[in-house]
Amino acid sequence: MTKLLNGNQVAMKIRKEISNEIVKKIVNKKQRVPHLGIILVGENHSSRIYVNSKIQECKKIGMQSTLIHLHKNIEEKKILEIINNMNNNPMIDGFIIQLPIEKHLNQEKIISSINPKKDVDGFHPENFGKISLKNTKSFFPATALGIITLLERNNINIHGKHTVIIGRSRIVGLPTSLLMSRKATFGNSTVTIAHSYTKDLSFYTKHADIIIIAVGIPNFLKGKMIKKGVILVDVGINNIHNSKKLLGDIDFDSVNGIASYISPVPGGVGPMTRVMLLKNTLHAALHYRIK
Repeated sequence: MTKLLNGNQVAMKIRKEISNEIVKKIVNKKQRVPHLGIILVGENHSSRIYVNSKIQECKKIGMQSTLIHLHKNIEEKKILEIINNMNNNPMIDGFIIQLPIEKHLNQEKIISSINPKKDVDGFHPENFGKISLKNTKSFFPATALGIITLLERNNINIHGKHTVIIGRSRIVGLPTSLLMSRKATFGNSTVTIAHSYTKDLSFYTKHADIIIIAVGIPNFLKGKMIKKGVILVDVGINNIHNSKKLLGDIDFDSVNGIASYISPVPGGVGPMTRVMLLKNTLHAALHYRIK
């Protein structure tokens, strides 16, 4: 029987750890609680849901949050001004730009304008480039860090294991590949990155010990594409026909009984991503707070 990598349970434990750390290291020292800023552009339904969930997460652990919701037609110059204000605001410890943003905006320019010490999403080139370094104080992208932590907290050994990552985005695929393969206490996996140009994908997935998938295609990975005992991490969240039903990128029914572990959708990687964002914000408050 396939076991679940329950992100809700792990996130609950980490949330409590963060909350205790806020009290011990900040509140008891009469300092203000960590403060997360969020910039949301437009009316993307999924983005609004994600932002609301992040705000609720902050409330649960005693962290402050501020949302700046901007019109979808806002000029890039105005966003850069808002980012500059947040960079210099001593009351904001870290902030994020909710992605994706509108097509008329230069995403790379906007991300690069964030102060790396407040970039709690971990997407700034300076933070992204430090992912492979050991003992760095930079921020790791929340989803990648959430995946690694989910495996680690379930006592899954990745040393020497062959990991196939399907999808090469800067949010999931690329940072996760670096974290899985880095020379560290929890790392040393041999990583293959597959994508839309990969020929005979099943050849790689059938030889994988761990598969991490983030392609945004419902039920893409089938049971016939994997080997017995593989560990599956499903990052996909697909809303079917605008209903309340969510499907992952893995066909759960066909892999059940073949895989040894699988992260469910919902309740797997999603809650881990949110709690890692809070962990990054706490890190910013403890190490980079403007005095």
